[in-house]
Amino acid sequence: MSATSSRKLRHVRLRKKVAGTAERPRLAIHFSGQHITAQVIDDLAGITLASVNTTEESFKKDPTSRANVATATKVGKLIAERGLAKKIEKVVFDRGGFMYHGKVKALADAAREGGLQF
Repeated sequence: MSATSSRKLRHVRLRKKVAGTAERPRLAIHFSGQHITAQVIDDLAGITLASVNTTEESFKKDPTSRANVATATKVGKLIAERGLAKKIEKVVFDRGGFMYHGKVKALADAAREGGLQF
């Protein structure tokens, strides 16, 4: 089984237990080879409340922006700012099937430092 299919299976198992509500939306993250995406999602309404992606202009201007720990920290801080701007303080963390270390841990820690509680 490939690493991608293993990650997808872990994500399916995780999504059985993790769901976002209006009071406590889901902070979902995804890492591709080059980019990082973080979204705050209300699963009951089926809408994205806030999102950050490294394809945005603010990240494109920075030549050191890659899918690494430093960029994950920036994304975590920015998603916390955007979530707090929309009065979202508590979230459920969805690591997307990725192991909780490295980039995932850096993004989660930065979001916690930014003010999100999970």
